[in-house]
Amino acid sequence: MEPTKTNQITPDKIMQIGMGFWASKTLLTAVNMSLFTYLAHNPMSGNEIKNKLGLNERSLYDFLDTLVALGFLNRKGLKESAIYSNAAETDLFLDKNKLSYIGGILEMSNNRLYPFWNDLETGLITGKPQNETKNGGAPIFEAIYADEKKLREFLHAMGGVQMGNFMMLAEAFDFSNYNSICDIGGSGANLSIHLAKRHHHLKCTSFDLPPVTPVATENIDHLGLSDRVTAVSGDFFVNNFPKADVITMGNILHDWGTEDKLMLITKAYNALPKGGALIVIENIIDDDRRQNAFGLMMSLNMAIETEEGFDFTASDFDGWAKQVGFKSTKVMPLTGPSSAVIAIK
Repeated sequence: MEPTKTNQITPDKIMQIGMGFWASKTLLTAVNMSLFTYLAHNPMSGNEIKNKLGLNERSLYDFLDTLVALGFLNRKGLKESAIYSNAAETDLFLDKNKLSYIGGILEMSNNRLYPFWNDLETGLITGKPQNETKNGGAPIFEAIYADEKKLREFLHAMGGVQMGNFMMLAEAFDFSNYNSICDIGGSGANLSIHLAKRHHHLKCTSFDLPPVTPVATENIDHLGLSDRVTAVSGDFFVNNFPKADVITMGNILHDWGTEDKLMLITKAYNALPKGGALIVIENIIDDDRRQNAFGLMMSLNMAIETEEGFDFTASDFDGWAKQVGFKSTKVMPLTGPSSAVIAIK
């Protein structure tokens, strides 16, 4: 029987994913060149964009019209008569002048991660990271924290990518029975700031390594929240966690192997009172490991970036938390592929 249009097998998905790096690099390049930030001010002609970004004329309209076809730009007219403007999503999330900017993680992806993923095959064969350490460089966190410019770029990226999750957690989780939170690996204090803005009764602590404290303090002071948000210096491998009613970790556990994950969960347990909550925000993989492709690919990224890190399922977390002593866990979906897994002491 001849296949019908409804059941015909096509290579569409294979080609879309297999050549997906074309679309990815087009978007990453536009973000890295601040195209969407410039267009947020005013729509521009192709020639104006060419002059602003210092582009050659040869592929100018192929570049811009690819962004149109992918849904990232709007266009009126054609080629020389065209006027380009941001689509709604790019205007909100990829304009560097807006608080909703999430492009930091895309900038880091363009500047660091993109070439490393070319060596995924080597990583799968060797089990070794494929980042700077491959050529004798320092481990990722050591290298980032030793360079202020890299550190600020990294903190900006981490804060941006979690922005939607932090906002949703602040709205969806009931903080009314808790008076204090401590965000472990708090980066630029973004989560603490969001929680303090939404819940005026909370006292928030952002805990991270000493080089991060000035950046976090700047962010806290800029928003006038120094009376309720404090940046505290410490090393979560060396120091005990500050006591709090709620301990949070955003994209921390996936950086480490099972032994270190258990150590961090144990430290959280010891810092909490009875009834206290540990909230872990990650790209939690579905228990059947079939649906959250982004979470699974993030785990591959951890293999490229770290010695032992990997992402995990809610079931994995439940096992670790109960091994440590927590009485129950639950999952709270956040934005996109992200969720919070919550353990109650």
